[in-house]
Amino acid sequence: MSLDGKAESFKARRKQFMTQIAPGATAILPSAPVAIRSGDVEFIYRQDSDFYYLTGFVEPESVAVFSPGHPDGEFAMFVRPRDRERETWTGRRAGIEGAMIDYGADKAYVIDELEKVLPRYLEKSERVHYPLGLNEKLDERVLKMVRWAQAMRPRLGVGPSVLIDPRDLIHEARLMKEEAELAAMRRAMEISGEAHRRAMMKARGGMKEWQIEAEVDYTFRSKGATGPSYPSIIASGPNAATLHYINNDREMRSGELLLIDAGAEYDFYAADITRTSPIGAKFTPLQRDLYQVVLDAQLSAIDVIKPGARFEDPHEAAVKVLVDGMRTLGILQGSADEIIEKGTYRRFYMHRTSHWLGMDVHDVGLYRVAGASRMLEPGMVLTVEPGLYIDREDDTVPESFCGIGIRIEDDVLVTADGHEVMTASTPKTIADVEAITAG
Repeated sequence: MSLDGKAESFKARRKQFMTQIAPGATAILPSAPVAIRSGDVEFIYRQDSDFYYLTGFVEPESVAVFSPGHPDGEFAMFVRPRDRERETWTGRRAGIEGAMIDYGADKAYVIDELEKVLPRYLEKSERVHYPLGLNEKLDERVLKMVRWAQAMRPRLGVGPSVLIDPRDLIHEARLMKEEAELAAMRRAMEISGEAHRRAMMKARGGMKEWQIEAEVDYTFRSKGATGPSYPSIIASGPNAATLHYINNDREMRSGELLLIDAGAEYDFYAADITRTSPIGAKFTPLQRDLYQVVLDAQLSAIDVIKPGARFEDPHEAAVKVLVDGMRTLGILQGSADEIIEKGTYRRFYMHRTSHWLGMDVHDVGLYRVAGASRMLEPGMVLTVEPGLYIDREDDTVPESFCGIGIRIEDDVLVTADGHEVMTASTPKTIADVEAITAG
C-alpha cells in the first residue's frame, strides 16, 4: 500500500472514531512507553497497536488527542521535539512539523506542553475517553487535568462528568479487517509459511532447538518481516506437551516430533502458525494416529466457519472429533457425551481452539456479546488450533503415548460466503509433511 494510501486509511479510521464519540467528547491516547532491557539499553520499540491504528505514528513519548468539532483542531498530537544531538544517537524524529505534514495532525505540540494545551480540550468536554493503566506516569498527569476541568464545571457550566475507556470502540473497529490490513497479514503469513517449511527441512537429530529458532528468525528478517510477532515455540519431544515452552534449548532426537508455533510480524500485523512434524523421518504409526486425530479435528473446526456461525462453533466441532479419536485410541474411556459434559478431555486438550488475529497475535475484540457467543462476520480473522498434549509422567494412559504434544494451527478469514484458510500453503497433511521431513 502506498504512503498516500496509508495516510488516507488512518484518516478514515480517525473520522469513524470521532463520529462515534461525538458530540462533546475528547479522547486521549498515549503511545507505548519505552521499556528498559538492561542498564541504559532499551528493548526495540514497538508502538501501541491502538495508537498506531488511529495515527500511524511510531515514535514513543507521544499523545494523540481527538476532539470532534474543537476550534483548535479535531486531531492534535504531542510529540518529542526535534533534537539534533539526540537524533545523532537514536535517529530522526518527526517533530511538530512532521506530525502535521506526514501524519495529518491539525495541530501539534511538543510533549512538554501537554499540561498547557490539553486543558483547553477538556474544559468543554462532557466526556473524556482515556485508557487507564497503559502508562502510569501519564495517568497521573491526565487525571490531574481532568480533575481540574471537573472543578471548573460549576463555573463554566460544562466540563467532564464521566471518564470512558475508548478501547471498546477502537477494538470493535480493529476486529473487522480492511483490505490493506489483510494484505499485510497475507505477507506475514507467506513469510511465516516459508519459515515453517525451512524448519521442517532443516530439523535433524543432534541439533539444538535454538538452531531451528535461528532458521525461523533468519527467514522472518531476510524476507522483510520485523521479526516474530510473539516468542517462537520450538518444542521437541516431551517439550511439545508444554503449551508455552520457549526455552528452545533441548537437543532434538531423530524420529521425535517437533512442534513449531511461530509467526512473523509484517507492517504491524501478525501471523500465527503451528505445525508438528517428525524430526528427519516419517511419522511412526502411533504418531500418525495421534496426528490424524488432531488434523481431522482442525479440518472439522475450519469447516463450520462462516458468517452467522458462533465463535464457539469451531471449538465445539474440534472437541467432538478429538474426544472420538481419543476414545478410539484408548486414551479416554466412557461415552463421548459424558466425557464432554464432565470435561475430562481437558487433561489432554486444555485450551480453546481459536482467538482473534490482527495487529496483536491475540488480537482485540469481544468473544461474547450480551452473554452469548459472538456471531462471525466477514472481515474477521481467527486462528484454528486444536491439539493433544500428553505429559511424559502421565500414568493414566499407555506409556507409548506419554511425552507427545501435537498442535496444528491455521489463520482463517471469514468471507461473505464462508471462509478462507489464509495459511493453506503451509504443509500439514501427513504426506506433505513427510515429503519435507524425510526427503
